[in-house]
Amino acid sequence: MTPTRKAHLQIHFCVLLWGFTAILGKLITLPALPLVWWRMLLVVAALALVPRVWRGLRAMSGRTMLAYAGIGALVALHWLTFYGAIKLSNASVGATCMALGTVFVAMIEPWLTRTRFSKRELALGLMVLPGVAMVVGGVPAGMRAGIAVGAVSALLVAIFGSLNKRMVEHGDPLTVTALELGAGVLTLSLLAPLMPLVFPAFAGPLLVTPSAHDAWLLLGLALACTLLPFSLSLVALRHMSAFAQQLAVNLEPVYAIVLAALLLGEQRELTTLFYVGVVIILAAVFIHPLLGRPHRVDPELLGTAEAKS
Repeated sequence: MTPTRKAHLQIHFCVLLWGFTAILGKLITLPALPLVWWRMLLVVAALALVPRVWRGLRAMSGRTMLAYAGIGALVALHWLTFYGAIKLSNASVGATCMALGTVFVAMIEPWLTRTRFSKRELALGLMVLPGVAMVVGGVPAGMRAGIAVGAVSALLVAIFGSLNKRMVEHGDPLTVTALELGAGVLTLSLLAPLMPLVFPAFAGPLLVTPSAHDAWLLLGLALACTLLPFSLSLVALRHMSAFAQQLAVNLEPVYAIVLAALLLGEQRELTTLFYVGVVIILAAVFIHPLLGRPHRVDPELLGTAEAKS
């Protein structure tokens, strides 16, 4: 199996696990801010017990650590807006908004990773826009604020995904996960006092112990749906572009919508127009491999033996 093929299988496994995050985010009764804060904190606490993480931190330069910390702040803001979108709408809508990330990545990745701009990738990214328009028209008016917040979340995932692509060879995946999510915990801790004034719908106390119901769901969210797929996605990113990865993530709404219908009965809240829009969005996932070409990694940027060969 080629490294690229293996990377695609890895990211699709990650997407399957991420399909549960929207459902868990809806089931957890905490507001968006404490939900994300506990999610990140639990992952960091688990990774703090792994000696390999500490060895990786000691081997990392201060400049590299600072760069990963900055990416971690973006990750925190992405998850905050992602769960904010779910709380303002529902799990299906929040997950579907992530498909907008392909448009943003097509424009942002070449600039941040110093690779050639691809008109084909931009065209595939733009394919999702009619679908998104149908999604907006297929939800109740009261949920449209969730779509706007979800679009911001998609922009943030495009930025940090492209930055992670640029930095992917500079650290061990587990170490990078610990560093980025640790920085995310700090970012949200600093934002917490301002949140009631800026985004009151997202705000909530951080240090209140979650209920037993929420605690079990948070553990599943942190360990099975965050620690494993986040680290594995960094491994996969060594052999695929940020655009290809984000396009695969467009499958997340499929899992989220099916699970939301089975577990939350959300199909009663959405119209046929919404589901037609989802089909259009996901069509790009299947068109991309048919039209795709191997992604060329800049050897000067990554400095790996494979890229130089």
